Amino acid sequence: MAVTTFEGIDEVRAAVGAHLGWSEWTTVTQEQVNTFADATGDHQWIHVDVERATAESPFGGPIAHGFLTLALTNRFLPQVVEVQGVSLGVNRGTGKIRFPAPVPVGSRLRGGVELIAVDDVTGGIDTTMRITVEREGGEKPVCVVESLSRYLA
Repeated sequence: MAVTTFEGIDEVRAAVGAHLGWSEWTTVTQEQVNTFADATGDHQWIHVDVERATAESPFGGPIAHGFLTLALTNRFLPQVVEVQGVSLGVNRGTGKIRFPAPVPVGSRLRGGVELIAVDDVTGGIDTTMRITVEREGGEKPVCVVESLSRYLA
């Protein structure tokens, strides 16, 4: 069940500027990193070679791909926000994306969501939600993304 549930697009419009909550924590595993590397073809040693990354990387071990961290926002967003009373909601893409800090394998992450804009479109609304992914014990966010969605009445 989502932290914030809206009953229709009028409630979404009224919430611009609000922080909508935080997702559950999830742990990034080496298996996830390896599977992501296989799916994308990005087998850079800082991600998949545990021995070399531990010995040579400035991060002290393997780190998750930035785009794996970004992909996890698709897990976090529905844990935080649910819009009911609409015929559908679709992902329209992203705005600005930043990766301010690395994600060492074994890190626990969660996403916080803020509704930053709502624009009317024919039959519904477009939303911009800023998802800030933090690492437990980290000083900076590991990913900040403007997630764009469309909800049709």
